[in-house]
Amino acid sequence: MENTLLTNDKDTRTMRVRASYRAAMHANSRLPKFERFPWFTWIITIGTTGFWCFTAYQVALASGAYGFHAILANVFADTQNADVLIRYGAKYNEAILAGQYWRFITPIFLHASILHVSLNMLNFFILGLFIERLFGHLRFLLVYLLTGVVSIIASFYFAPQDVSVGASGAIFGLVGAYSVFILIHRRAFSHGGIPAIAWLVVIIGLNLGIGLVIPNVDNYAHLGGFVSGCLLGCFFAPFYVVLPEEGKSQLLDTHSLSRRWPLALIAIAITIFLAIIAVHFSGG
Repeated sequence: MENTLLTNDKDTRTMRVRASYRAAMHANSRLPKFERFPWFTWIITIGTTGFWCFTAYQVALASGAYGFHAILANVFADTQNADVLIRYGAKYNEAILAGQYWRFITPIFLHASILHVSLNMLNFFILGLFIERLFGHLRFLLVYLLTGVVSIIASFYFAPQDVSVGASGAIFGLVGAYSVFILIHRRAFSHGGIPAIAWLVVIIGLNLGIGLVIPNVDNYAHLGGFVSGCLLGCFFAPFYVVLPEEGKSQLLDTHSLSRRWPLALIAIAITIFLAIIAVHFSGG
């Protein structure tokens, strides 16, 4: 009798998780067309790419390239210039310790070369189209920005000598948040979600491994983004439960930003606190 009850309880939990997963995957399709569009993914991709075009132009000028063809040749030669990146907002510890705290944010939108921006924006765009629809616009933006800032804080503290730029820490943050979504919905996948989780582990491991063999890859930023993404995913990854409302039962997202906005404010406050602590212990 006890085993039967345990089996029924397990089956009930599985049914609830599967219902939550289906609701999360189809929630976007029930919105009006204007609201379904992944606005922030497009805005961030276009804005970041445009910012790189501007800094690439400045790098070309600093290299003595004038005229369209000379500038284009300079860009495709993968020319980099740390001074230009520092001027426009790279993570540069001396400047941050001098009071330029906005550098905890701006490096997310800066890139060093055409290869750097191309790979990051391709990964972000593919991932963003899916995760923004899954998480919703504001939760997606919250995860992207906060994990991006935490990735810069991690780089600031653990790699103080490096001049760092790039969106990869924030992209790892999105991967972390999505990993938590998979974990809490693992019963909705075949074989308890083990193949899906294993695939994520392989992808994350490969990307971190690349950072160990390729120079100038900031794995501290990647780890900071991923860990903070996992933590935010625990509180903000979509999770639907059956709740009675207006005399009938329906699936409601208990992790929605409208229900968890106090936690969002706390997450922002903790991120600011981490930046203050990092600056304090780094001598600021």
